[in-house]
Amino acid sequence: MTDKTKVKTESKPGNGGETHQVAGDGHETMTTQVGMPISDDQNTLKIGDRGPTLVEDQVFREKLFHFDHERIPERVVHARGYGVHGTFELTEDLSDLTRARILTEVGEKTDVFVRFSTVAGNKGSFDLARDVRGFAVKLYTKEGNWDLVGNNIPVFFIQDAIKFPDLIHAAKQEPDRAFPQAQTAHDNFWDFISLMPEATHMALWIMSDRTIPRSFRFMEGFGVHTFRLVNAEGKSTFVKFHWKPRQGMQSVLWDEAVKINGADPDFHRRDMWNAIQSGDYPQWDLGLQIFDDAFADSFDFDVLDATKIIPEEQVPVRKVGTLTLNRMPDNFFADTEQVAFQTGNIVPGIDHSNDPLLQGRNFSYLDTQLKRLGSPNFNHIPINAPKCPFAHLQQDGHMAMHNPVGRANYEPNSHGEGPREVPERGFRSYPAEEAGTKQRVRSETFADHYSQARQFYLSQTDVEKDHIADAFIFELSKVERLAIRQRMVGHLIHVDEGLAEMVAEGLGLAEMPEAPEPARPVIETEPSPALSILKNAPESFAGRKLGVLLTDGIDGGRFDALKKAAEAAGAKVEVVAEKVGGVTTARGKTIEAHEKLDGAPSVLYDAVAVIASEEGAAKLGRMHGARAFLADAHAHKKFIALSPEAREGFWPAAVPADPDDGVMVLDEGEGATAFLEACAALRFWEREA
Repeated sequence: MTDKTKVKTESKPGNGGETHQVAGDGHETMTTQVGMPISDDQNTLKIGDRGPTLVEDQVFREKLFHFDHERIPERVVHARGYGVHGTFELTEDLSDLTRARILTEVGEKTDVFVRFSTVAGNKGSFDLARDVRGFAVKLYTKEGNWDLVGNNIPVFFIQDAIKFPDLIHAAKQEPDRAFPQAQTAHDNFWDFISLMPEATHMALWIMSDRTIPRSFRFMEGFGVHTFRLVNAEGKSTFVKFHWKPRQGMQSVLWDEAVKINGADPDFHRRDMWNAIQSGDYPQWDLGLQIFDDAFADSFDFDVLDATKIIPEEQVPVRKVGTLTLNRMPDNFFADTEQVAFQTGNIVPGIDHSNDPLLQGRNFSYLDTQLKRLGSPNFNHIPINAPKCPFAHLQQDGHMAMHNPVGRANYEPNSHGEGPREVPERGFRSYPAEEAGTKQRVRSETFADHYSQARQFYLSQTDVEKDHIADAFIFELSKVERLAIRQRMVGHLIHVDEGLAEMVAEGLGLAEMPEAPEPARPVIETEPSPALSILKNAPESFAGRKLGVLLTDGIDGGRFDALKKAAEAAGAKVEVVAEKVGGVTTARGKTIEAHEKLDGAPSVLYDAVAVIASEEGAAKLGRMHGARAFLADAHAHKKFIALSPEAREGFWPAAVPADPDDGVMVLDEGEGATAFLEACAALRFWEREA
């Protein structure tokens, strides 16, 4: 036995509080799952040097058995996700509206786990798919777990949960060919959408820039459905939940999304990881839209219809608390992959409404967790377990980590054992009066499918309207059947004739299709500025990333001034160079590079700068990657800073246009500060024309 394999006894806590043997080099001794020390983890047990492997090799069998079962079934939807731990702090007492302690104890901090995701793609798909983003929040309250399972879009495709399997079957890759992956640009999806007028509103949202967010940190979250708040006296108030990002909203352009997916398919994950590791903790305000039965009855649309919003101009969002994400999981699988969200997880003081899509989700999520996690005991997994005291008489089953103790495992019993219900503090459903015929119907109040889609479109800026039209043209151009393209354009006529004409022209339709007869006439509603990303721009470059392309022989002071100005603005600077080793300034100082030029295209940055020497500028002009770096930044309407040498010797080789006001020269004085102030606008949209 060599010194490396000798073991000594050392008291060291194990998973069960026992002591482990520790190898001579300080590492824990490798054992089987039941603790038997392993002498050789490199070779299976054989007869002779080249003989057959023996079935009695329990070390090999256990290792391979566990490996064979490492993967649990991925989620049917929201398969690609990324989770973060954090806290929620209430800032306003809502005891007049609810008895939920998490919404009445001001200053109380509640642990949370948030999982962001894409909906349609499989687990191995890329981050920048054009897709809805999941925004699911598990709050570990003193009264049990409350799961607010929402999206970054406040409406959904369908009104009744019975259509959910059809929607997802249509959105996923087509079954006879297994593509396209993580895309809706195919016949099945648009065939379904064009045959479901209720999906028109959501179609406008998914063709907007909301579905290509710049970061998880820069998007809103919504509970989607109408819920109830119930106070201590039993009075109910309707509520819709919002998460408002303090970092502001921001999206990328479609061309950027395509290129980011090639350069960094983990772009959103990496962005969140880097923000948390650097202490730039993202925050959201919890906002509530609170309204009563009188408003619900007078509203033009049904508040139980998940394809509708309540405009913020009609019911303002009341900010009552702050969500802060500040810690990554220690293990991705243990937390992010095994977390089980359920819309049915609510606490006393919060209740469901009769929204038929929500009612269906309450049924589906519980059933789904059993399939994915293999046991009714999935809440024994630490990420799903409550952090408040709990007691029940459920027992046994696969993966049972704890069972009731004592003689009585039933209730009522006369042994004086076991938990009992608490009528005063326990959850009570709101006693809404319900009456009617048992039937399969869709409420007539759900029948307006176009008015809010039109409102959404008219609420956008001209830039955003163009992006919506371009997205429809791109997606429908991938549809093989002409009839589907025509049918979808027909629906867009009810949204806006100008939009329909742009899409029809972009698709090369010979004539305008007829619009289908709407179930209810389209009503004119006031535009809602809250629905536009650009009308609610943050006017800050904080939390964003500046990519600085450097060459040898530069004036190091010019780079130092730019870096100082960026850091003062709360932005992160990444140096890009021809070689990852960095560059040498004119005075012989080395500036290390974070990224190599051909691995860091400008699409990875919110703004860019090029600081080059005269010789370096000429060299950049001869490099395709460098020209693409600058040309793409210009095409994507980014703010650009150039050293005088880069302006004269590099710009003409990369961009066949004179610099506009979004391109600034880093001359002496306050050039760097002025550039960062301009970057607060995030894009130079005037270049769009």
